[in-house]
Amino acid sequence: MNYYLEALKKYAVFHGRARRAEYWWFVLFNVIISVALNTIFGARGGVPEEPLAEATPLAIIPAIYGLGILLPAIAVAVRRLHDTGRSGWWIFIGLIPLVGWIVLIVFYVQDSDAGDNAYGPNPKT
Repeated sequence: MNYYLEALKKYAVFHGRARRAEYWWFVLFNVIISVALNTIFGARGGVPEEPLAEATPLAIIPAIYGLGILLPAIAVAVRRLHDTGRSGWWIFIGLIPLVGWIVLIVFYVQDSDAGDNAYGPNPKT
């Protein structure tokens, strides 16, 4: 939980480095919160027979959470790429279907650069 809150405190910080633990705990808590919000507030995406007028007004809460967490998610992903010695611009490789996401996941699971790199000191020390 501390890593999730730490990433939220660095809401729009795109410089520096983020450890693997910070990134993956942030992702885990986002998934848990998103699933919980969608379950609680009945966001029923993919139900074509339900008219839009009959959708519950509270179904917008998961979307608001998603928009609110978008910038910190991008920021922690960029800091994670910095920790592996890569530019934050590598995040755009995720726009390539399938291959881009696989490449990003490989980058995200790699260990930190030992010592300082161009993006700052090693956060493990």
